[in-house]
Amino acid sequence: MEARAKLQDFFNRKVKEYNQPSFIASDPICIPHLFTKKQDIEIAGFFAAIFAWGNRTTIINKSKELMQLMQMQPHQFCLHASAAELKRLEGFKHRTFNATDLLYCIEFFKQHYTQYESLENAFMPLNKPPSSVKEALSYFHHYFFSLEDAPLRTKKHISTPEKGSSCKRLNMFLRWMVRKDKAGVDFGIWKNIQPQQLICPIDVHVARVAKRFNLLDRKQTDWLAAEELTNYLKKLDSKDPAKYDFALFGLGVIEKY
Repeated sequence: MEARAKLQDFFNRKVKEYNQPSFIASDPICIPHLFTKKQDIEIAGFFAAIFAWGNRTTIINKSKELMQLMQMQPHQFCLHASAAELKRLEGFKHRTFNATDLLYCIEFFKQHYTQYESLENAFMPLNKPPSSVKEALSYFHHYFFSLEDAPLRTKKHISTPEKGSSCKRLNMFLRWMVRKDKAGVDFGIWKNIQPQQLICPIDVHVARVAKRFNLLDRKQTDWLAAEELTNYLKKLDSKDPAKYDFALFGLGVIEKY
């Protein structure tokens, strides 16, 4: 118990170090922070999260480029873009994400926001709310690709726990939307998913740090590893385990721990 208390104290100090406004500018979360309207925050956050692999500066720059192509009004653009405005997106590309993927995402947002006020409904349907984030992510994947002529190639960009994926980028997006504290980094604009339900985003950097501190045994960086890590983090804070994403990310990516 003494060792866990020391670890908890160390991790809490690292959370405070990174979970503050100065963190925002160099992280993809700076993209949704460009906006104040809820739907703009959701759409900008979604794209920034989906783009979030590789160099962070490139992720931020490509996300800003997309927001500018959307005239810095992503919600209005998705709902009302003309054929000529959509055509201007045809040259957009970020790594393997291309215009085919982008135009499908925009069509999905148009269909969704015509019916619902918030993107939260894409994860938590009102008639039968999922009981876990795992169920919510599975529901979202089926719903997202329910439009006619959904491109098969786009599925590699939207992960699902049903295929064993860690769903790192979507779990990060959920953290942004759900967690709420006084630090000003995460938004906390969704209310039907609770912070204690969140799964900690995990990638090779986070997994490396987690193994170094004996928080994780699983070798593969997959959904089971994400659950295993989160279950340990709940021992440190049962109400807000995903806050330790700040500590693990900071130690792994920034401090190269």
